[in-house]
Amino acid sequence: LDNIGKVRSRGLDFSGKIQHAFSPDLWIILNGTFTYNKATYMSLEEASDTPEWQRKTGHEISQQVGYIDQGLFRDAAEVAAAPKQNGQYGPGDIRYRDVNNDGIIDIKDAVHIGFPETPRITYGFSGFINYKGWEFNFAFQGSGKRGFFINPVSISPFYGGRNVLQAIADDHWTEENQDPYAFWPRLSTQIEENNSQKSTWWMRNGAFLRLKSAEIGYSLPKEVCRKLYLSNLRVYLSGTNLLTFSKFKLWDVEMGGNGLGYPIQRVYNVGVQLDF
Repeated sequence: LDNIGKVRSRGLDFSGKIQHAFSPDLWIILNGTFTYNKATYMSLEEASDTPEWQRKTGHEISQQVGYIDQGLFRDAAEVAAAPKQNGQYGPGDIRYRDVNNDGIIDIKDAVHIGFPETPRITYGFSGFINYKGWEFNFAFQGSGKRGFFINPVSISPFYGGRNVLQAIADDHWTEENQDPYAFWPRLSTQIEENNSQKSTWWMRNGAFLRLKSAEIGYSLPKEVCRKLYLSNLRVYLSGTNLLTFSKFKLWDVEMGGNGLGYPIQRVYNVGVQLDF
């Protein structure tokens, strides 16, 4: 079978700049960019036995396919009454929806879920403000209409001698806490295949807005500098990755599905610039 089809990509790209002087002592520069893009399969030659809910036509190129979760099994009675799932599973494991109602959970029950992993929206804005000897600049960046999936294999506790993330220690299923929507299924020293499937259970909103950089500085007046035998003296305080606004709180949202990776660093700088 050849993958023969058509893709439609539509988008919007905008950028703008405002520069204005209110007086010789006060002026500003503001910049902004905004990009929206959506690439969709218009038609695609697919296998004739592909279920309707798995066909790519009409869906975005980078949208993922996975299972729909129905929480965690509370007890053995729920396990016995539910459609049969692959592999070993029991109370505290993820329960999946039987989409085609055949009494078995398998690949035919996977559907298109969540936003695509490639963001539809990327944007940023920055500014520079000058008032007499004071300067302030900032830059924000962000993305929207993007999803990602936590990779449970990458953060599973105990496996390979791995420690337990605080989020898992604080909120996981136990016989004493049979919460069907605890963050983590039952604990295990091995990778549980049933709980490692791509599904809505691990799906998260990847949209964010980050204060990428900011700096405030002050330059002494020229007449003061001359008395100090300097042509310029400037002090400043700056920082990068200072703030992040996101619905995802477990770790830095730009790390995606692996919370044990190397995070983006927050950096502060204090400096003095001298020119003779």
